[in-house]
Amino acid sequence: MTAPSALATARPGSPELLRSVFRRHAAGVAVITAARGEHPVGFTATSVSSVAAEPPMLSFSVGTGSSSWPVLAETEYLGVHILGEHQGELAGLFARSGADRFGPATRWRTGPEGVPLLDGVLAWLVCKVVARVPAGAHRIVLAEVVAGDPAGDPAGAGRPLLYHEGRFNALRD
Repeated sequence: MTAPSALATARPGSPELLRSVFRRHAAGVAVITAARGEHPVGFTATSVSSVAAEPPMLSFSVGTGSSSWPVLAETEYLGVHILGEHQGELAGLFARSGADRFGPATRWRTGPEGVPLLDGVLAWLVCKVVARVPAGAHRIVLAEVVAGDPAGDPAGAGRPLLYHEGRFNALRD
């Protein structure tokens, strides 16, 4: 019989236990975007999940302390961008606090409903927010798909970017 790991002895229900377990969970990487007038916002998310096919709906979580939250708290429409393995730097840029996310290094355009759309992604969706559900210091955003492109941008052809063990990774053959 083996001894329990240090993680197994973590306080039940603790933030450390949750973080330690989810570091082992590989997740797809997306960037969520929205705009208030001429001011786009965005952040990297690994919590995007399909919720329903009828109506087509997805969810993601966002911290209420995030610089993007004030816009997401009020916006009617947002963009969800599925990143490719070649976009680790873009994921890092949108994850970094205080970064100029829509500066000269970011290729983007205004899409349906005024949503900022990133170029070169594997796929994108424009969604209408239907609910913001409180969850601790976060909100779970439920949004219905209204437009999108499953092929994304021809420059974005390829395999998905993943987040695992605290790093952005590519699939291995």
